[in-house]
Amino acid sequence: MSHLTEIGSVLSLKDGILSVVGLPKAFVGELLLISGKKTKSDNRATYRGLVVGLQETVVEVVLLEGITEVFGNAKVFRTKVPVGIFVNYNTLGSVIDPLGEPIRDLHIFSSEVLKSKKKTFFPVSNPETMYQALFNNAPDIISREPVNTPLYTGYKAVDALIPIGLGQRELIIGDRKTGKTAMLLDIVINQKDKGVLCVYVMTGQKKAELARICKELEERDSLEHTIIVSADASQPAGMQYLSVYAGVSIAEYFRKNNENVVVLFDDYTKHADAYRQMSLLLRRPPGREAFPGDVFYLHSRALERSANMKKEIDEDGNISGGSVTAFPVVETQGGDVSGYIATNVISITDGQIFLDKIYFNKGIRPAVNVGLSVSRVGSAAQSAAMKKVAGTLKLDLAQYRENAAFAQFGSDLDATTLAILHRGSRLIELLKQKRFNPFSLAQQVIVLFAGTKGFFDEIEISQISDAEQKVYSFLSTYYSLLIGEIELTEDFSRETELSLRDALAAFLVFYKKSVSIYN
Repeated sequence: MSHLTEIGSVLSLKDGILSVVGLPKAFVGELLLISGKKTKSDNRATYRGLVVGLQETVVEVVLLEGITEVFGNAKVFRTKVPVGIFVNYNTLGSVIDPLGEPIRDLHIFSSEVLKSKKKTFFPVSNPETMYQALFNNAPDIISREPVNTPLYTGYKAVDALIPIGLGQRELIIGDRKTGKTAMLLDIVINQKDKGVLCVYVMTGQKKAELARICKELEERDSLEHTIIVSADASQPAGMQYLSVYAGVSIAEYFRKNNENVVVLFDDYTKHADAYRQMSLLLRRPPGREAFPGDVFYLHSRALERSANMKKEIDEDGNISGGSVTAFPVVETQGGDVSGYIATNVISITDGQIFLDKIYFNKGIRPAVNVGLSVSRVGSAAQSAAMKKVAGTLKLDLAQYRENAAFAQFGSDLDATTLAILHRGSRLIELLKQKRFNPFSLAQQVIVLFAGTKGFFDEIEISQISDAEQKVYSFLSTYYSLLIGEIELTEDFSRETELSLRDALAAFLVFYKKSVSIYN
C-alpha cells in the first residue's frame, strides 16, 4: 500500500455506514480500503467501501463488504480511483458480484462448463481487459442514431404488438408471480446464435433463485453468451446499489467493441429499496414512500446509458458502433402502476410490457396486457415482414375485447360481431406461448399471417396449439424455400404472399384430413 498515501480514520460506524475523517480530497464514487480484522475464510485485512457523500469535515462511506469486521478508529486508505470492474471477453459465461469477484458456491455447473472457461463464440481482434468505471456518463446525442433495428424476444405477443429495437429501454412491469423473470430468461435464450450478448443483473434475490436461473440457462446452452451479475439479499445494501451500474458498465465494454448487448435488471424495485436503506441510514430526508428525492436520478443515470451508436466504416471497411438495450423490471402491488418507483421508471423508459395477474390466472402466458403495453419506438424497430402480418392484429384484438365485454350480457349478436369474437378468440390462443420456446421470425410471421387472414377460423380453439405446431413443420417440409426467403430478407413480396396463402390452404386441407382420421 505504498501508493496509498492519504489515510483517514473511521469516526463512527452504524449498519455498514461509516463517517470518515482525514480524507479532504476524496470524491464521490471513489473506492476506499478500510482496515479490519481477518476472518477464517479470508486472510485479507482490508475491506472495500464506496464514497457516497461529502460533508465539510466528514466523508460518508458505505461498506461493500466486511460489515462485522470493521470497527471504530479503523484506518481508511484512498485508492484515488473510481469504483469499477475489470472486464474482458473471458468474462462471458461467468457469475460475478458487482465488483467482478466470481461467485463460486452455486454448485450448479457441470465439469465441462468449468473446463471450457475460454469462450470462442465471439472472436475479437482486441480482447484486452479494461477497467470500467461504474458511474460513467451517458453517450451524447451526436454519437447516437435512432432505434431502427429489431431485437427479437421470441415472443409473438411482443415482437408483433410491442416491437423492441436495439438501443431501446423497455420496462417489464407487473405483480409478483406474473412471469417477469420467465420473460427475461426467454429473451436471453432467444439471443443464442444471434450475435447479441446478454448481461443479467440480479438485485436482492435469493441465492437459490440465482442457482435456478444459472441452471436453466446452462441447460439451454445460453450461459456462453451471458454474464450474470448478482448482489443477492444477503449482500450489503451498497453492493445491491452497485449491481445495476456494474451491469451497464460491462455492457458498455462490449459496446465499445462493436457488439450488441442486452442488459436485464431483475429488479429495479429491490434496487430502489437498497438505496432507500442506505439513504435513511445516512439521515437523508425521506420523501414519497420514504424514498429519497434523487431515486429518479438513481435509475435514469443507468438507463440513459442505453443507446444505439452510430455506425461508422473505417478505411479497411470495418464497421463500428454497437448498442446497449435495457430491460428493467418493476414489481407492482395489486396491479397498481401509479406507485412511486413504477411511475418513475415508466417516465424514463421507451415503453412498457405490462404483465396482468388476471390474464396469468386465466392461463394466458405470457400474460401481456396489450391495452396497457406500449413501445414508443413502434414499427420503426420492426421488420417489414412483421409489419405486414401484425398491422391489423392490435385492432382485431381491441375489437374482440370490446365486443367480448358486451357479449357476456347474453344479448343476441349480429353476424359481424360473432365473426369478430370467433377470430379474436383464436388470435388470443395463437399469442399464447410456453416457456423456453422462443419463435423465430419466420415462425411468427407464418403463424400470425395464418391467424389474421382467417386460415385458423375453421379450427377449433382446443386444436389451435396443435395446428400452430404442425403448420411450421408442414411448411418446413414442403415449402422450405418460402421459409428461407422470409428468414433471409425479413420481408415478403406480393408473389411470396400468394405462395404463402397457397401453402396455408394446402396445410388446412392436410390438417383437416389428419384430424378427421384421428377422430
